[in-house]
Amino acid sequence: MSCVRSSTSVLRTFVRELLNILPLPKLTILTLSKLSTWGEGKGEGMRVLGISGSPRIGGNTDILLDKVLEGAKSKGAETEKIILNKLKFSPCQEHEKVKDDGTCLLQDDLQDVYKKIKAIDVLVLASPVFFGSLSAQTKMMIDRFQCAWRAKYILKKDNGFRKIKGAFISVEGSDRKDFFENAKSIVRNFFAVINASYKEELFCPDVDGKEEILKKPDCLEKAFGLGQRLVKGG
Repeated sequence: MSCVRSSTSVLRTFVRELLNILPLPKLTILTLSKLSTWGEGKGEGMRVLGISGSPRIGGNTDILLDKVLEGAKSKGAETEKIILNKLKFSPCQEHEKVKDDGTCLLQDDLQDVYKKIKAIDVLVLASPVFFGSLSAQTKMMIDRFQCAWRAKYILKKDNGFRKIKGAFISVEGSDRKDFFENAKSIVRNFFAVINASYKEELFCPDVDGKEEILKKPDCLEKAFGLGQRLVKGG
């Protein structure tokens, strides 16, 4: 029996020494730590997605959005821009039979947009004013979130969108405050569906000709500052 006890004691000592030598799985710990702190308002490492709903590439809306993203990037954020007019997607088809998890049945380019919005910390939506409201491209995208609206408000379920920050920027050729308010009301509803807090807005009137926004340095400066504030925290 003494030999058995001695062997057991030696084995325990060996195991303890082995555990002291082998490193703990730090990679797993760091990964979990990163996931738990992601999106807490620190600029560095935050992901900012800009979505342009303008049909005119390189136009006023596009330039203004780039300035916002530039401001966010200056504070250490990762930025990406989606131009809706380059995507191939259909308007909402109002299917009678839909999924109960908040996802859309239509398989097109908008599926990638859903995934990106679910993975970011900040969303900046940009649209020109058309006929007193949002552009067709922007409204068509928003309508495709009806499935997420149904899951959240009708079924009272998690629709897969976590809490993020949201900002809306817009330009118009006229100077009608009510036009901006019309567009804003739709965006606020959209943000509520995707759990985005409406944090910032920037409206620039009297901007019509292509690149005319470049003649308004105050708007560009405000856009840059807006991008910085979105990732500074709070």
